[in-house]
Amino acid sequence: LTGVLDDCLCDIESIDDFNTFKIFPKIQKLQERDYFRYYKVNLKRPCPFWADDGHCSIKDCHVEPCPESKIPVGIKAGSSNKYSKAANNSKELEDCEQANKLGAVNSTLSNQSKEAFIDWARYDDSQDHFCELDDERSPDAQYVDLLLNPERYTGYKGPSAWRVWNSIYEENCFKPRSVYRPLNPLAPSRVFILGSVCRFSWTGLCLEKRVFYKLISGLHASINLHLCANYLLEETWGKPRWGPNVKEFTRRFDPAETKGEGPRRLKNLYFLYLIELRALSKVAPYFERAVVDLYTGNGHEDAESKALLLDIFRDTKSFHMHFDEKSMFAGDKKGAKSLKEEFRLHFKNISRIMDCVGCDKCRLWGKLQTQGLGTALKILFSEKEIQSLPENSPSKGFQLTRQEIVALVNAFGR
Repeated sequence: LTGVLDDCLCDIESIDDFNTFKIFPKIQKLQERDYFRYYKVNLKRPCPFWADDGHCSIKDCHVEPCPESKIPVGIKAGSSNKYSKAANNSKELEDCEQANKLGAVNSTLSNQSKEAFIDWARYDDSQDHFCELDDERSPDAQYVDLLLNPERYTGYKGPSAWRVWNSIYEENCFKPRSVYRPLNPLAPSRVFILGSVCRFSWTGLCLEKRVFYKLISGLHASINLHLCANYLLEETWGKPRWGPNVKEFTRRFDPAETKGEGPRRLKNLYFLYLIELRALSKVAPYFERAVVDLYTGNGHEDAESKALLLDIFRDTKSFHMHFDEKSMFAGDKKGAKSLKEEFRLHFKNISRIMDCVGCDKCRLWGKLQTQGLGTALKILFSEKEIQSLPENSPSKGFQLTRQEIVALVNAFGR
């Protein structure tokens, strides 16, 4: 990929150089610190939009011979669609069994970590929260160590995964009039014959809606890239070997394999990077205040974490080709307000669809990256509130929870 990205004045080469030599090494270090490696997530929330799929939606994949103690917690949440005896045969059984194993979330935590979380929660409770996360206090919410649960290939694919992305693109996204996407694996091919020859067109989409679509496409590209880069290549004697799968990458991004759409998907990943980079530069004043610290209970480590974060902020401010968010929602006030609310509701709906992802590990990273992007948008839409923050006291005008901070940093790290 080369050249200037659409809808901004930034070129791909500049982003590559800036990220490789300035940002990426520091973000990697930050993600390894205790404050940023633990994320609280509810993997048991039911899908709010449709009944769970039968084949390998994982949550309802009660397949022998997996012992119950080893099935990811998300699978136990529902019981409405157990396999029939006839469906429980050979290939499907093996696929589900493998997906259960690969998609399992490692939720083991030391007693010391559990005690620290209680302390952190008390500290969070004393802060002025900007908003209450909908399920953070649910008894089903649990802390997950992100370093023990890397985003990678899990075996989750097929109709269930397709349904999630189809709902996002077709029902909750401002989609260009025609974009080639893989066809529904369940539908007769003749029904979708037109979809296979469609070409890309932005006709009728304003900047805001183009931005929205690119962000979702960029998020999708990021997820696909990570499963290609960290793929189960082989498993011998119970020892898996993970690594880059070039064939899978080609299938998802090569122009010849994607009717020319692959490079555009990758460009949208760069666009997503720019948006989240811009959010980090905008939120710097919030963290530069002495009243804000990254509290874990270890004063020395907390100070080092904040120093590293502020160092990253300095780098983000030095980037000279930021996306100009002021160009968005700049029309008449009434229309702009209505469009912004539509933008917000669409994104909120997409975050709810992540509860329809069948594989625990996929759901974990889908929810985290969606919340990270949502936090970035919240920051970009709150510039005045951030600029007017008091130096030495918490503010009701703008507040980030620990959940939002962890999600933002890890989503950008992805």
